[in-house]
Amino acid sequence: MTLRQKLGQSIVVGVTGTEDAYSLVSNEPVGGIFIGSWTDKSILTNPANLKRINDASRIPLMVTVDQEGGRVSRLSSLGIDSPSARELAASQTPEQVRELAARIGRQLKAKGITVDFAPDVDVSDESDDEVIGDRSFSNDPETVTTYGQAFAEGLESAGIMPVYKHFPGHGHGSGDSHLGVVRTPPLSQLETSDLVPYKTLLQNPGNAGVMVGHLIVPGLTVGDTPASLSAKAIGMLRTGQPYGGPPFNGVVFSDDLSGMGAINQQFPINVAVQRFLVAGGDIALWITTDAVPSVLDHLEAAVKSGRLPEQKVNASVVRILRAKGQLTC
Repeated sequence: MTLRQKLGQSIVVGVTGTEDAYSLVSNEPVGGIFIGSWTDKSILTNPANLKRINDASRIPLMVTVDQEGGRVSRLSSLGIDSPSARELAASQTPEQVRELAARIGRQLKAKGITVDFAPDVDVSDESDDEVIGDRSFSNDPETVTTYGQAFAEGLESAGIMPVYKHFPGHGHGSGDSHLGVVRTPPLSQLETSDLVPYKTLLQNPGNAGVMVGHLIVPGLTVGDTPASLSAKAIGMLRTGQPYGGPPFNGVVFSDDLSGMGAINQQFPINVAVQRFLVAGGDIALWITTDAVPSVLDHLEAAVKSGRLPEQKVNASVVRILRAKGQLTC
């Protein structure tokens, strides 16, 4: 693989529809595409559309979506839907949730989706309509762990890669990272609440990924650098220390780096992507295709200058190709 091809595997971006995605994949070696609320869903309803896009890529694409259920149901117009996490935990057993997620996974698979940015394993007591709110299974870490694991296992049984989010925990944050900077309680408090699910979920994660949130964590992050751009925060996820979790060597995703105020009020997209990868992340996610060529140019220059070590790039490519089933080592 060329350097640009390797760097491209670390990019997943939102597309407006079939032609936008085809143009992107034909011209740049990206790792995947993101199906958003704004995406023309004919990209999924006509099998020929996604096949054409996939055929333009040398390496299989991640076709990703936010399909949590409840108010984060991007494919409800296609008949793919479920109650919110909070409602599921209140009304169904873990086994029922596992079966529900498996059914959703089969529906996603049939449409060509390969990655679901779910379940949300934030621990939260927010009211239903706040930024996390009913997206959280519970304010009890053990309940979140049990139901989050059931949902992830259901997705994976259907061949969908689940992604736990938002590490190290958005559920007790000061606000909405879509709008601006969010601060969480101190790390010492997260260790007994928000981080508890990860201590179990990442012991045997299967093919699950983890999404890191744009969260300032006292005692962990420095200044106004959020966890998503923090080597210390991503290092904690990788090593499991000091929060007492298991080491994680799966794929680490960023939350959206272009459309969320917590990032775009501080950093242009090329800087945000570079900082995320330098901090140890694997796949940078953002929501439009126009900046992809300039971001890749910027990343190539960063590698050649030594600002982004090529060994980090190579390690990420191995994790990503393993998650895609392209490597078994």
